[in-house]
Amino acid sequence: MKKIILVMILLLSGCSVVRIDTSNIDNIVDIVLSKNNDLYNHVGKGYKYYVPRGVSYIDSTGHNDTLYSNGNYYYLYIDIVSYYYNKETIYKNNDNAYYSKIFDINGKKAYLEINEVNSRYLIQFSYNYSKIEVICDYKDINDIVLNSSYILSTVKFNNNVIKTMLDSEFLVNDLEYNEFESKNPTSDFLKFDSEVE
Repeated sequence: MKKIILVMILLLSGCSVVRIDTSNIDNIVDIVLSKNNDLYNHVGKGYKYYVPRGVSYIDSTGHNDTLYSNGNYYYLYIDIVSYYYNKETIYKNNDNAYYSKIFDINGKKAYLEINEVNSRYLIQFSYNYSKIEVICDYKDINDIVLNSSYILSTVKFNNNVIKTMLDSEFLVNDLEYNEFESKNPTSDFLKFDSEVE
């Protein structure tokens, strides 16, 4: 009886497992990007996103983040300016590439281009005003596309922070600071007494 109740709870709770065929790049991108993920575990200046298990966050420089997984560095660029002004990325399929495709997922454009460079592969994946670039071996291509799909599909922007960052007054308020200049007049509090021996 307890087993039947447990099975009924699992069936009625709506839990489902989706297996992704990771041998097909088109399938990986279509399935992952079409999900509506609200996950995040990394927050930057005006954006947040999810770093999947097995991928490590290394460093940020401005809106460029460096991630690492299985010997490969992922270079993530978040384009807050294009996001704020709603500028669409323009891309044409590259017939000379190992792989080149434009995706239209939920009204958002994406492109994935893979080129062979000195017996390694350069992956350029752009979606949701974000772009990931990775140089890898052939055997790692599908895993990198899978991880990149998860990262790019979860990028969310904070409009208030971005507006503040792009506001011209916010960027112009530079103050000159000289640590050797005193702003207050000096006092005679400390004096050297030359007569003391």
